[in-house]
Amino acid sequence: MSIEKTYDEKDLVDTNVSPIDYNKETSSISNANNDGGYVDPYAQYENNNNGFWRNFVDGFKPLDLGEIDPNLTDVERANLIAARSPLKRGLKNRHLQMIAIGGSIGTGLFVGAGSALATGGPAALVIAWILTGMMMYCTVQALGELCVAFPVAGSFVQFNTRFITPAWGFCMAWNYALQWLVVLPLELVAAAITIDYWNDEINSAAWVVIFYVLVLFINIFGVKGYGEAEFLFSFLKVLAILGYIILGIVINCGGGPRGGYIGGQYWHNPGAFAAGFKGVCAVFVTSAFSFAGTELVGLAAAETENPRKSLPSATKQVFWRIALFYIISLTLVGVNVPYTDPRLLGNSGAAASPFVISIQNAGIKGLPSVMNAVIMIAVCSVANSSVYAASRTVASLADQGFAPRICGYIDREGRPLVGVAVSLFIGLLCFLAASKHHDDVFDWMLALSGLSSIFTWGSICACHLRFRAALKAKGRGTDELPFKAQSGIIGSMFGVLLNCLILMAQFWVALFPIGEKANATSFFQVFLCVPILIVCYFFWLFYKKDFKLFIPAGDLDIDTGRREVDLELLKQEIAEEKAFIASKPFYYRIYKFWC
Repeated sequence: MSIEKTYDEKDLVDTNVSPIDYNKETSSISNANNDGGYVDPYAQYENNNNGFWRNFVDGFKPLDLGEIDPNLTDVERANLIAARSPLKRGLKNRHLQMIAIGGSIGTGLFVGAGSALATGGPAALVIAWILTGMMMYCTVQALGELCVAFPVAGSFVQFNTRFITPAWGFCMAWNYALQWLVVLPLELVAAAITIDYWNDEINSAAWVVIFYVLVLFINIFGVKGYGEAEFLFSFLKVLAILGYIILGIVINCGGGPRGGYIGGQYWHNPGAFAAGFKGVCAVFVTSAFSFAGTELVGLAAAETENPRKSLPSATKQVFWRIALFYIISLTLVGVNVPYTDPRLLGNSGAAASPFVISIQNAGIKGLPSVMNAVIMIAVCSVANSSVYAASRTVASLADQGFAPRICGYIDREGRPLVGVAVSLFIGLLCFLAASKHHDDVFDWMLALSGLSSIFTWGSICACHLRFRAALKAKGRGTDELPFKAQSGIIGSMFGVLLNCLILMAQFWVALFPIGEKANATSFFQVFLCVPILIVCYFFWLFYKKDFKLFIPAGDLDIDTGRREVDLELLKQEIAEEKAFIASKPFYYRIYKFWC
């Protein structure tokens, strides 16, 4: 059955519809999925004048999304629900830009780099972060192309179901949900440990309560609360790293109170590598952990006011984050701190941060506390992001039929309430910080998400390759894409390959740890997510009795959820934009390419 609706050209550009067939002469869209065009589901509630308290209470009531044809297949139903995008579009361009630049900078960089430096040495640190950064750039470019074309709820979590198979989509969705569900309690405990730098007499559980309430308070305000909080947190983190880059150069040149030119002496003594090639392999998991969350730009696509304009710019900002904030800062850390410094592995929290150690070694007073405060802000930022990511992923699980339908509950303020509640409930595990065995518990929790990001990024690149294959199979070209990945399919191939190589390297290091004998505990604390994924995959195969390894390229749905439905008009607009940029001076063209 189809629904016909007439639009003028302006509506076709600005409206999020789900096209199946476009008739240019009548300006009508025939939509086999019964989605006659995107209508803002929140418009009916915006003019309610029932008073503040009444509107506040009504805001928690469910959002009406209309009926769905019961005859649709699982994949068609998932695509349709995602295309209706019930999440509120409250993120502005400035929010997305700052999330892209500094959103995922956290303990992986500030603290995790310390153990990585001690394990692999300064050269391993730079090599691992450069290779992982290259892979991340290609991944985010691929993600940007998909999300600009399909700004749907669930984003890349839903793309696995759409472009590969529901079985793989089930695995990756739960993989990503578990990753962020366990991050919240981990980061809350890390925040409490960070406070110990100043005061270790107060029980950690007391600080955990404070940070837990802060995260809860931010998420009450939905996507706007997340956006404003991340804008502030990211701004402070970016400012701190830029400040450290300048300070690190000064320290290296002997400008600290203790003086003494350092240069590259630590690359010669104790050396550039701590454990040779194996040390480089061991560092990859830490570098991957530090980049976790970079893909949140794609997850936020469905809640952005104008994805076509803001997402391309945001994905390009990732290059500058990788080059400036990771590579340059870690290079300075490697030349200012020897990998044999016992504080790198002998402490936890801020005391093990190579950033703090380098400032202490220079004899600068006061600044270590400032850097510690930045680390605490970074921890709060990642904790806040974990609730955002986990709640949206849980809602997407329900939309795709991978979790109970109640988990997809969206209220009239656009908040996935059940998803937020699930995330905050799991977050209560943070109170295990007061337990004597909290180290063991959190080691195994971390094992659940240890390699999750690797699978997520590899799947994003695979989805991009499948999308391009579907375009080719249907005789359509990339000229209909509002944004094309700068790295192209070559970048996605590189992303899939490097993710596979990282997994192989981690298998080797997990099976034969550096300086230790092979044992099951060390192996599963690195590789625990792999057997979980295998169980999930075969569970879904036998539960649904669908043994397809992948959906044929010609059968992939590349229309549902597209923001622009008049492809000829879209191609014309893209050509005009390219001509406009080409007419500008070279410095403007360079700026638009990188920013």
